[in-house]
Amino acid sequence: MNWLPIYKKELRSYFSSPIAYVLFFFFAAINGAWWFFWDFQRYLILSIQATQNPYYAEALNVNEMVIRNLFGNIALVLLFCLPLLTMRLFAEEKKNGTYELLFTLPIRDGETLMGKFLAVWTVLALMLALSAIYPGVMALLTNPEPWPILTGYLGMLLLGGAFIALGIFVSSLTENQIIAAFATYGLLLVLLSLGWTSGWVGITAAAVLKDLNIFLHLQEFLKGVLDTKDVVFYLLFTLFFLFLTLRSLESKRWRG
Repeated sequence: MNWLPIYKKELRSYFSSPIAYVLFFFFAAINGAWWFFWDFQRYLILSIQATQNPYYAEALNVNEMVIRNLFGNIALVLLFCLPLLTMRLFAEEKKNGTYELLFTLPIRDGETLMGKFLAVWTVLALMLALSAIYPGVMALLTNPEPWPILTGYLGMLLLGGAFIALGIFVSSLTENQIIAAFATYGLLLVLLSLGWTSGWVGITAAAVLKDLNIFLHLQEFLKGVLDTKDVVFYLLFTLFFLFLTLRSLESKRWRG
């Protein structure tokens, strides 16, 4: 449990500054006041219109029309929010001159990394918990299937963990927080666009690019399908970039 002091320090730093509260407000406003209630209002209007035609009533599915869009939009908002949380983790330490102090603490690099990663992941979990009000509102007025909601949140946690791991790695490479944030954005956008380029390459290369698209692995979660392949992809992606971060920290230690 040597990582716990690092975890508490990082978590405290988020909530002792405006950044967490600003991101929470932005996250709730964009996903709720804008996208969710727009989609849900459209669904309710179509439901009222469909009462005159049973065929259209059977074709309406609140999970497909609202829940799936909600989680898809959450994923896009997280793409912009999480790099703002990870950009400072190591870059700020370097800029303030406290980076070297990390190597004098009686804890391993892996424990330091775990504390920082779990702190951001906790903030992510709190943001997702805040969004639970939207399915709650739906449950009061409609009858959504609970399983796609649960798998959707699991997918968000795994996707967010992958975002965080990549952002921490980039932050370990620079002392400039702005560069860390924009470099993370750039890499995430590249990963998002991999599936779009599949039509320009051969069949084998297209399949590989599609498998590397970090967002395509989310689709099965949003359908309520828990595919081991997608879970393993996110876990391996996260572990890979945490491993690279450890190598980055170790190289800094050896260089002094």
